[in-house]
Amino acid sequence: MLNLPKTAMITSLLSIIMLSACDNSNAKPSEKPSTTETTPKTTMPPPANNDAKLQQTLADNLAKSGIHAKVLSVTPTAMPNMFWVKAEGLPAIFTDSTGQYIIQGEIVKVGNTQPEHISASLQAQENQATLASIDKKDMIIFPAQGETKGAIYVFTDADCGYCRKLHSEIDKINGLGIEVRYLPWPRSEHTFPIMESIWCNSDRQKAITDAKNGATINSPACDSPVRRIHDLGLSLGINGTPSIFTESGQQIGGYLPPERLLQAVTGSH
Repeated sequence: MLNLPKTAMITSLLSIIMLSACDNSNAKPSEKPSTTETTPKTTMPPPANNDAKLQQTLADNLAKSGIHAKVLSVTPTAMPNMFWVKAEGLPAIFTDSTGQYIIQGEIVKVGNTQPEHISASLQAQENQATLASIDKKDMIIFPAQGETKGAIYVFTDADCGYCRKLHSEIDKINGLGIEVRYLPWPRSEHTFPIMESIWCNSDRQKAITDAKNGATINSPACDSPVRRIHDLGLSLGINGTPSIFTESGQQIGGYLPPERLLQAVTGSH
């Protein structure tokens, strides 16, 4: 865990913003969405091109400054002497080749026909691998109707207003050729039992639909993936619902209308 004074300093610099998503205040779609930050608890394997020596150097320097965050990986970027850092308790940050400086923000390469967002590409690659590792039996899948044009992963909660709004349009989303893969992400301990009941139900599709319509779901206890997937979501930086990802690992925001989802999935405008 980070020391509290250092945490306050770091988190004031390193904030994560999610649009059209519910936080722990149970915001409704008509309300202005807000966000909360949470501390990742799941340790992801380091990438193949992790710089182990610099990883240790950075960890040592952080500890000397009283910042006790476990450094998970330090990955070279396209920018010379700049490395992408994943650390428990911190959003993705950057460091230089000495491991003495921490840098927040986007790295954008210019000079070509379009700006290239280096950091976004690195994050998407990691997200893609993480999401692809989830067994489909741990999801609630609403398949596309007709030709499948793409799929989205949706981290959802039962009583989130924006999640309910998204689910109310599930037929239209599926009708546009988008497969929806729901993943459980309770926003508080209060909704963990609700999500457990949904994922333990013999008819998960009906259970999640009923729950989002306000019904009480009663199911026998089971060995559900809810806690595990919730922690995995934390490792992706999720701090509100719905949190939507494409198959390529791009996080495309919170709630989006069906037509906008189609644009994001297909890359059309």
